[in-house]
Amino acid sequence: MTGALVAGLVAGYGIALPVGAIGSYLVSLTARTSLRIGCAAALGVASADGLYALAAVVGGSAVAGLLTPVATQFRIASVLVLLCLASWTVATAIRSYRVRKTVDEAAAPGPWRAYCGLLGITLLNPATVVYFTALVVGNSQAIADSVPARTVFVVAAFAASASWQLTLAGGGALLGRLLTGPRGRLLTGLSSGALIAALAVWMLS
Repeated sequence: MTGALVAGLVAGYGIALPVGAIGSYLVSLTARTSLRIGCAAALGVASADGLYALAAVVGGSAVAGLLTPVATQFRIASVLVLLCLASWTVATAIRSYRVRKTVDEAAAPGPWRAYCGLLGITLLNPATVVYFTALVVGNSQAIADSVPARTVFVVAAFAASASWQLTLAGGGALLGRLLTGPRGRLLTGLSSGALIAALAVWMLS
């Protein structure tokens, strides 16, 4: 059981720690809105990682094999969504700056919408299930075919991912306190949109 716990924690942190477009958006969203909304979005990302970990322990290589033929389509869809997200982030930042309102007052997503949005975006990455499948296969002795061990693996992966995503949200909340003025929030939004767009284009290379 300990082996499954360690494998799950390593898997969760391994997939969560690299800060890409989604992590950047999470920090920016929290900075421009509130910690409550940021935490909801963070749990959306972690839920997607947990679902992919569950898919890996239940279906293993079969699930990965089913997703491989459509990996390119998923990647293109992910890029398009990220580009739309970048455009929306920049447009909202500019609109909020012009009317001198915070995003909370203008067009902030609610916690549930933030959760579902980040869950959906993260699920567009089929490479995650391939990653988890490889770890499940590589730790087959620790996870074995035991339902409790597999459950521990999935819960540990979710908990590890959630702890890191919530850390990012906390960093975004701190950034938001430092950039409380309209100009600071505008710069945050523009920088985030540019970074998300750049990372999306990089995904196509």
